[in-house]
Amino acid sequence: MNLNSSAGQDAAKAFVAIPKMTEVQFLRWQNLLEERTGMCMPAQRQSFLQTSLSIRMREIGCYDFDEYLELVSRGARGAIEWSVLVDRLTVQETRFFRDPCALKFVRTYMEKYCQISSTLNSFNIWSVGCSSGEEVYTLAMQAEEVLNKNGFEYSVTGTDISPVVLKKAREGRYNERKVATLPENLRQSYFHTVAQGKLQVTDFIRQRTCFTQVNVVELDQIPLKNLNIIYCQNVLIYFRRWRRKEILNALVERLAPGGLLITGLGEMVEWQHPDMIAVNDSTIAAYIKRGSKQLNSGGANQ
Repeated sequence: MNLNSSAGQDAAKAFVAIPKMTEVQFLRWQNLLEERTGMCMPAQRQSFLQTSLSIRMREIGCYDFDEYLELVSRGARGAIEWSVLVDRLTVQETRFFRDPCALKFVRTYMEKYCQISSTLNSFNIWSVGCSSGEEVYTLAMQAEEVLNKNGFEYSVTGTDISPVVLKKAREGRYNERKVATLPENLRQSYFHTVAQGKLQVTDFIRQRTCFTQVNVVELDQIPLKNLNIIYCQNVLIYFRRWRRKEILNALVERLAPGGLLITGLGEMVEWQHPDMIAVNDSTIAAYIKRGSKQLNSGGANQ
């Protein structure tokens, strides 16, 4: 076997030009993505889709968009390849304490819950579209600071469609740049160094979290219920307006009376639900479920 020849062939393949995606091919990929994930790929993102697919196709030696679509549509190999592709196509930009205004409200909500709750029930939080885990651990740190110090047990569940980012989330290991923006007291309390330039979330926080793969268009299959907080930011932007409403309505069903729903500003303008009270604050998009007079009072637009 001529190794130099083999290496030369591989190098040559890397520069094989993949033909430009046609409108028909884009529509096929657009339909497949929406059918399987609910995500809507608008026409203005055709260039992004073409580039993302092309990069992955070169990696596996495929040079035709129709051929690649056929590959991800069939059999066990297709299922594995689809998983890799979804990870490439979903934006995963996230960071610790990403939305200070929303998180400040979450903390206030937790404090109020501790004041009015007559029993030390477990407090359950769901982070929808958790990506690599920063949001989950942010919520867990807040719960530790407020709920645990007041004698309440808590848990934070993170879900995402990508198994790749969920693996990173479970590890809870981040480089120093990711953690650098945190206040020193939180870094000292909730992280420890595991390697040069790497810090890991402490075990007692990780033990109060769990991560699982969930497609938000299949919420009827999710057993989560009676949740105190559902945190769903930067998720709805991927979907058509009618599906956003469908997702939010399904989330409402999983909230406990008095439960809090947080969404991203502008993700679903003027959404209303008979069981939900909108929080009267222009800096956040938050809703409280009816059924608890104490938690409904203050900060909500009745």
